[in-house]
Amino acid sequence: MRRLPVYLLLDTSGSMSGEPIEAVKNGVQVMISSLRQNPQAIETAFISVITFDTTAQQIIPLTDLASFQMVDLKATGVTALGEALQLVSNKMDTEVAKTTTEQKGDWKPLVFIMTDGIPTDDWQRGLQAFKQRKTAFTVACAAGSNADASVLKQITDNVVSLDTADSASISKFFLWVTASIGVSSTRVEDSGKEVTGLNELPPPPPELNIVV
Repeated sequence: MRRLPVYLLLDTSGSMSGEPIEAVKNGVQVMISSLRQNPQAIETAFISVITFDTTAQQIIPLTDLASFQMVDLKATGVTALGEALQLVSNKMDTEVAKTTTEQKGDWKPLVFIMTDGIPTDDWQRGLQAFKQRKTAFTVACAAGSNADASVLKQITDNVVSLDTADSASISKFFLWVTASIGVSSTRVEDSGKEVTGLNELPPPPPELNIVV
């Protein structure tokens, strides 16, 4: 079976404490339970969660939806986005099955990044590693007025922004991510084609501004 790997890179720095971090936790929970209702997603989507604050860590390795158990998130420290990009690059190397002459590998991963601030590390180094990896699709979300969309635009062309990092906006972002994973898993199952652009995904809700 070819898996559709999905990596969530979530900012857990101190500025996310309180309402935003709770909204992220709830958003992931709602996402998992709704994807479990989707017959294509339950077959193909595998989810990993990487958090970044003063350091980056993979708190959930690539896991099928049925076994996925969300862990608690704490908001503390600064914003090591570069380290998160380096870490997801390494994990894609080790967790995603490559296509060989004997077998088809996994589908190219989907990567969703959410941050409410600006990187505090040498993020360009992590960016170089990330750019060398083949992802089907990367979306970055600048949550609230302190996030720098121009930094995210250097990671991916697909950048969305939220005016506020409150629970209503963050939950809308995760609902859209959920719909996007659902559409992607249906596409690979039905047509064998990977999603390559925002225009192939469900339209974002009004709270999500597409950054051009």
